Amino acid sequence: MLLAACSPLKIGAAAVVGNQRITSATLDSDVSSLQQADNQYGGNQIPADQQPQAVLSWLIRFAIRDKVASDNGISVNKNQINSALADVNSELEENAEQNGSSFNGLAGALADLGLPPTQNLITALGQWEAQELAYIEKQNGGKLPTSQTAADNAEAELNKADCRAANSLNIQVSPQYGQLSYDSSNDLYGVSAPANLLSLPGGAKAATPASSFPSC
Repeated sequence: MLLAACSPLKIGAAAVVGNQRITSATLDSDVSSLQQADNQYGGNQIPADQQPQAVLSWLIRFAIRDKVASDNGISVNKNQINSALADVNSELEENAEQNGSSFNGLAGALADLGLPPTQNLITALGQWEAQELAYIEKQNGGKLPTSQTAADNAEAELNKADCRAANSLNIQVSPQYGQLSYDSSNDLYGVSAPANLLSLPGGAKAATPASSFPSC
């Protein structure tokens, strides 16, 4: 009876996203993987006390995008995922060159952005990016935009779709880790305690206060 009276967040959950429960054990394991990657690649761009929020932010973003894909009849295959990852790798490498910093491969770059470079999460990232491209193509008549105006319109529609998905999922974050937040500068949901974290692709950015949630 006592267990039944508890909310899901009180029974070992770091967050609940729709019917998906992100357990504290899963988060702890992923944070440990991030710390190992930091030690291996010498990153440490995210302070240790912010790493749980960084990792949890990515897990929530992936779940939101999965909902967008499901709601819009979008599925992506392995080739699309691998192609998206190749694009991410190229963009992160180019960004490192522009900043005059060393590029430690995709795994090292993702660790700098708070995403543990384990195989399952790298695949999840590729799926996240591939789903975005597939959504934009669908909004633009089955092909990627060729004009900036069309690209901006498609991105705006994607942001609205993320917003609708996030609202429908009724995301709950355990106060132990912070609160759900939205960074309007990057159009990304995440977990703030008390500031939003990083975005991808691109280099690490300074944490910014969570803005009010968008209207969709």
